[in-house]
Amino acid sequence: MAAIIQAQELRKTYKIGKVDVPALRGVSFEVAEGEFVSVVGPSGSGKSTLFYILGGLTKADGGRVLIGGTDFAQLSDGERTRLRKSKIGFVFQKFNLLPTLSARDNISIARDIAGRKSTPDDDAHFQKITALLGIDKRLDHRPSELSGGEQQRVALARALINRPAIVLADEPTGNLDTKNSDIVLNMLRQSNKEFGQTVLMITHNPEAAAFGDRIIHMRDGEIVPAAKDPQMPYDPAKH
Repeated sequence: MAAIIQAQELRKTYKIGKVDVPALRGVSFEVAEGEFVSVVGPSGSGKSTLFYILGGLTKADGGRVLIGGTDFAQLSDGERTRLRKSKIGFVFQKFNLLPTLSARDNISIARDIAGRKSTPDDDAHFQKITALLGIDKRLDHRPSELSGGEQQRVALARALINRPAIVLADEPTGNLDTKNSDIVLNMLRQSNKEFGQTVLMITHNPEAAAFGDRIIHMRDGEIVPAAKDPQMPYDPAKH
């Protein structure tokens, strides 16, 4: 399988006061088309910075990100935005739903932003996704009328509705109970298997990370061997 995500020597440093704090220290890896990869590490390991750089939401100080062979750094802001809209679906820990819109409209707005016109096939996909996530009876409710688990499931439906080639998920179960975590993780796995979407999930949770085909371990801004990650026992079947 060809690589759809390529990270090459990514470096990022933040300045806090007068102190330089390295977040990424030369991170390199590839993700193949149709692969489900979990990036796991403790708080401060650089995994969320990696998420934002891979999605073109933050620029790296050094190195390159290639999405389907296209170098983010060589694109204008407008071209980068168009690539994100056409190829990437985002799932954030904080849901980022618009409070004045219903769940239905929070999902549908992703189509509008991408400039997609609804087709019967799109409508059937909408119905399938929302039913699988168990929110089909809650679509006329606003975020304030939904539980945290329901809000995250709406956010996941929004990320999947345009059938993006890549789904980037940043701690998608971080604010959820076990039941809702399982729903979200199983939906990510199903979208990966059934729709062929590449999934890269950032998490600190070893149980969530185990849903991936492969686990990348991060610590102090670097990729480390699994055997050096005290959070997780080394499982040779995952590496």
